[in-house]
Order: sequence, then structure tokens, then C-alpha cells
Amino acid sequence: MSIKYRTIKSLALFTTIISVMGCSTDEKQTVTTMNNLVMQDEFDVDGAPNSAYWSYNIGTGSNGWGNNELQYYTDRPQNVVVEDGMLKITAIRELYMGSNYTSARILTKGKVEQKYGRIEARIKCPLGQGIWPAFWMLGANSDTVVWPQCGEIDIMEYLGSNPTTAFGTVHGPGYAGGQSISKNFTLKNSRFDTDFHIFGIEWGENYINYYIDDKLYNQITPEDVPGEWVFNQPFYIILNMAVGGNLPGSPNTETTFPQTMLVDYIRIYQ
Repeated sequence: MSIKYRTIKSLALFTTIISVMGCSTDEKQTVTTMNNLVMQDEFDVDGAPNSAYWSYNIGTGSNGWGNNELQYYTDRPQNVVVEDGMLKITAIRELYMGSNYTSARILTKGKVEQKYGRIEARIKCPLGQGIWPAFWMLGANSDTVVWPQCGEIDIMEYLGSNPTTAFGTVHGPGYAGGQSISKNFTLKNSRFDTDFHIFGIEWGENYINYYIDDKLYNQITPEDVPGEWVFNQPFYIILNMAVGGNLPGSPNTETTFPQTMLVDYIRIYQ
């Protein structure tokens, strides 16, 4: 079990300007540190995820949630459960409802929707070809406008075939799918499947800063996207683990199951 830092001071918002090599621009970057905690799930109560925050996507999304993924998402404890101070999302190789794999996808839609702030999670990733976990957000208007007009902020995506690299991405009109705006972050002396790491964004009206373990590795602004900036509205959070799909490809004979993504906490600050 991880150690959770429960003494969180509510401090005033302050902004510093620093120069960051390798970000989306060579100019100085705006880094806004936000310390007013407005939501947290520490995953301390065993059982199903807290229903005050989380609901479930169930099924295959008819076409693999748009990515030709192979799993069937369930709300079963085999696939999603809170125990030992962690949220556990587990992918299993099994024949279920016509699919060869099961997993889980939970979301805060209609329950926790946030406009701006720092959104972070402490996560230990799974391992294996075809394993695709993510910590991400969709615009709260996703039921009324067609994706990607609602906007998508991928705080963390990771391919289990490459355990030292994770990436953050935005999708919007004119820059979605293969044309999305994205940047990788590669660990030098660690791996995402052997240690917990903190993935976060700090998000304001005209920027989204991407962090891993408090290292700022990218900033995306309206000048960086070739279409409309659709990130000045509330978004909800999604945690899921896909199996297969367009990006990672299918599992191979070396991929072992079950595979589990461990989430120590989710926190939102303003």
C-alpha cells in the first residue's frame, strides 16, 4: 500500500514563469500552482468505487469505443474494485458477452465536472503488448455535440509494450485522432509498471500544462492547435484500461493476463 499524504494546506493561488526545454514552444512557460483542494478520492473504502463520484460505461461501445478495442467493459468486482487503499482496474482474458477480454471504464460524468484547475492521479501502470490504460477527460457537453467538438484532454495514456514512456494529448475539431496534439515523456531510471507516478495537468483559460512527477514536460495553448480551442468549459474524468485497438494493436503470445492498473488517488485543485 502506498503512503498517502493527507495534510494538504489550502494556499493562495500563485503563478511563476519558468523556461522549459522541450515544451511546445521555446518561449517561457506559464506554470500555475494550485493548492486549494476541491475534490479528492483516496480510494480508502473497500468495495465498489464511490458512487458519489463514479459511474460506469458498460459494453463494447458497438465498435470498440471508436478505436476497434477488444474488451467488454463491466462493473463487476473482477474488473473494477477498491481494496487495500487502491482503485484496481483489471483486464482479464475471458470469453464474455461475445468479447475475448473484459476490463472497466469509470467516469465522473454528471457528478464531478471541472473547469480549470490542477487534476492529478497517482498511478501504477500494467505491462504487455495490447494493454492501453488512460486517465483522461471529455467535455461535459459530449452528449450534445459530436466528438471531437466536445474536446478531449488525455492526461495520461500509456502502451504496455513500452513501459518507460507515457504521453499527454488534446483532441479537438481539426486536430483529433492521428492529427491530435501530443507529446511523450520518457523515464530515465524507472518504469511506469514498476513504480507509482503522479500524472497531472494544470489547466487555465489559454493553456494546458502537462506534468509527470511534478516535471512540466509540455504546454499546449490556442496557438498550438490548428482548429478551435474547445477547452474553456467543464470536463469530466475517465479512468479505463483498453485491450487492443488502433493504437496499441492486439495482445500477443507474450502478453500475460490479468493485468491491473492501480490508482492510489485522484485529486482536483483550484
